[in-house]
Amino acid sequence: MADKIKVMIVDDSAVVRQVVSQALAGDPGIEVIATASDPIFALEKMRLKWPDVLIVDIEMPRMDGITFLKKIMAEHPTPVVVCSSLAEQGAQATFAALAAGAVSIITKPKIGLKSFLEDASNDIIHAVYSAAKANVRALRAGAVNTLFHAALDRPKLSADVMLSADYNPALNRTTDQVIAIGTSTGGTQALEVVLTRLPATSLGIVIVQHMPAVFTAMFAERLNNLSQIEVREAQNGDRVIPGRALIAPGGKHMMLKRSGAQYVVDVADGPLVNRHKPSVDVLFRSVAKFAGANALGIIMTGMGDDGARGLKEMHDAGARTIAQDEASCVVFGMPKEAIKLGAVDTTLPLDQIPAAIFNHGINRNKGVQ
Repeated sequence: MADKIKVMIVDDSAVVRQVVSQALAGDPGIEVIATASDPIFALEKMRLKWPDVLIVDIEMPRMDGITFLKKIMAEHPTPVVVCSSLAEQGAQATFAALAAGAVSIITKPKIGLKSFLEDASNDIIHAVYSAAKANVRALRAGAVNTLFHAALDRPKLSADVMLSADYNPALNRTTDQVIAIGTSTGGTQALEVVLTRLPATSLGIVIVQHMPAVFTAMFAERLNNLSQIEVREAQNGDRVIPGRALIAPGGKHMMLKRSGAQYVVDVADGPLVNRHKPSVDVLFRSVAKFAGANALGIIMTGMGDDGARGLKEMHDAGARTIAQDEASCVVFGMPKEAIKLGAVDTTLPLDQIPAAIFNHGINRNKGVQ
């Protein structure tokens, strides 16, 4: 019992409290220690027994979920999964929750709520496990986030279903260069740290952040407003050019391709790869195939192993590779798996990655390998 993940559910809906409690009760590694109809009641119960993970709504009486999140993160940082219908309506509530310290977001519908929660029980369970592994030190520092979109019950396909692994080294040496970044849990804030510190002349960047389709355009727009570089959700055929970062659309894979001497992205539908769409492995394989030594690959905070094999393929094709270090990751899963495969040249804390990108561009332009 002591090893179980202790969960508290804070939601003014009795249906949500009941159904989510029942879903979590079915997992032997989770214990629901309490429920509360609003944050004030929750705080009273938390003084008696503090949970390992909180599941919190945004719209609640007496104190809204965002204010509650800020209070928790300031006083006793704790992994929080936000389960809210507001996340469906746009970026404002979603990114306010992420900025306040939410580790994951589950969007619940306003209609058919009970059946949705029952159908999504595996996703909720996985969100709790993911949140429980979050690095509380990183949470305290504000490097928190991800939008949760998992599917554990689906087959785990490889990047082979999207493109082959062969590459042509003769095509690697061009004047155009590419930075490829993959991340998941903890990634939205990590990407903000990286992209907002890059100059307008930065090398072209392609990014996969595990995120549902409804959020990627909003996320890109937010980063675009904060950054010197242009940040946007990728569209099929977009060029990868200096000063631009392209984020893979949620629900689609993104691959790097060549068009003459230029790099462009191919945005395409397809099956889940490593249970994700977009998949980091798909992006990284395409970069290995079409850019090779002309690329820098970076794998950052995230649960699971998506991107580890793709980064190894980039490494073997001559690309330089970086992994975010454990201390600055919210979840060290993806970087750890890449390191285990021998895919990583350098391990860096998050705040040193922007300088590494900048210096890579300078060194490559000077011909330094």
